[in-house]
Amino acid sequence: MSLLGIDVGTTGCKVAAFSVDGKLLSSAYREYDLRRDRPGHAELDVPEVWSRIGDCIGEATAQLPPSDASEAISVASLGEAMVPVDRDRNVLGRSILNVDARGNEYLPQLRASMSDAELFSLNGNPWGEQYGATKLMWLRERQPELYDRTDWFLHWGSFVAFMLGAEPRVDYSLANRSLLFDLNQGSWSPRLLELCGLDQSKLPATVPSGTVIGSVSRAAAAAYGLPAGIPIVSGAHDQCANATGCGAIHDRTALYGMGTFPTIAPVYSTPRPPEAMLALGLNTEHHAAPGLFLSFIFHMGGSIVKWYRDLLSAGSTEEGRGTYSELFAGLTDRPSGLLLLPHFVPMGPPDFVSDQSGLIVGLTTETNRSSILQAIVEGNAFALNLVFDRLSEAGIEPESIRVVGGGSRSNAAVQINANIFGKPLTRPDVVEAGALGAAILAGTAIGRYGSIAEAVDTMIRPGRTFEPHPQKVEQYREAFELYKETRGQMGDLLRRWTAFAVGVSQ
Repeated sequence: MSLLGIDVGTTGCKVAAFSVDGKLLSSAYREYDLRRDRPGHAELDVPEVWSRIGDCIGEATAQLPPSDASEAISVASLGEAMVPVDRDRNVLGRSILNVDARGNEYLPQLRASMSDAELFSLNGNPWGEQYGATKLMWLRERQPELYDRTDWFLHWGSFVAFMLGAEPRVDYSLANRSLLFDLNQGSWSPRLLELCGLDQSKLPATVPSGTVIGSVSRAAAAAYGLPAGIPIVSGAHDQCANATGCGAIHDRTALYGMGTFPTIAPVYSTPRPPEAMLALGLNTEHHAAPGLFLSFIFHMGGSIVKWYRDLLSAGSTEEGRGTYSELFAGLTDRPSGLLLLPHFVPMGPPDFVSDQSGLIVGLTTETNRSSILQAIVEGNAFALNLVFDRLSEAGIEPESIRVVGGGSRSNAAVQINANIFGKPLTRPDVVEAGALGAAILAGTAIGRYGSIAEAVDTMIRPGRTFEPHPQKVEQYREAFELYKETRGQMGDLLRRWTAFAVGVSQ
């Protein structure tokens, strides 16, 4: 028998089946594009993405012999975006992503009503444009017909489970991405709902990760080759599932996910004081593993790699796009000589920059494609290091860092990151940790393992550790100081240029 894990990301989805001892038995992957119909908008076309997810489920299950048929299923997913559905499982509209600017206009009034520190004590997050609450406020005001017709707004993990036959339920980690969740009580916050003017009846009930929330319907079983009636288990926010799937389930461990949203997530057992966390732009969220919390140092810079592949790499036509492994083969073990600010996309902590443009410094006629790609890898790591380098200020000091995700398949990329952070990075044998983390939750929920810790010990195998090279660490430390200086000096100019560019595009 097998355990099926689904991992739904911002730009692609993965489905993988694992044996109970952690062997990867089958997998499938599909990409999809963001919809940007207007400046500032960023959405997922739900029927398109659901079709790709269904294709992946069908492909992964078709690879399994009857003896390895799945006995439970769980879903990890991107965080803030929600899908409007009715009780008959009809999709009613597109899913607004966290990088969409709609709803930002409500933040001043919300901050005036409740300070960041007060919100953090209740919800574990500061006010921000990326969360689900302000998107729902925008829908209520600007698309009232859609808002009124919607029975539930479901995060993507909840939506996929719902479409497969589960009840409308959301785990604590995904619920937390809405800004409407009471971190301490594990339930929706009446105070935050009232403040935002939103209806709790349009949100699913909250449950811990790893809870059985229904079973695969006959219709879904017939459509995707799944056994009818197998349990569907509540999953987690993808970074929480990633942490589970790479073994970062103990105090003072950390996940480093090298995906569309490069994310470092340190794990700890006791929430940290709001003042120290807010100074670094950090949040507090329930881990998928019980009794633990984690925080996210993140940005969307992984999507710059896809932009590079589609636009700048050799054979960049739809038919001739190179694989990521081919692209990363050109990386070297020395600094690129370029400096890249990854503000092509909205950034995360410490200051959540969203009104600037990207910048590459050092280009000459001798610059090659591989150097630009390496500068992207370096710039993404520098952006994370703005906070990672200061974690001790909040009393967070990871001793073990597990690196996973598509970008971690490149030895050179992982080594560059180890040199920039000055820390060893360990890559497990299975780097698609989101799907594995979901499978671990599924297996634990049906009693295959006595605990998540037992499942991790059984299913995860340690792989290679990348030690930082002292000489390269010094070189990158110097480059990091130049990065911080350039970032500070260029911020206002990039902000003005972005405003100009948006103006001439309209």
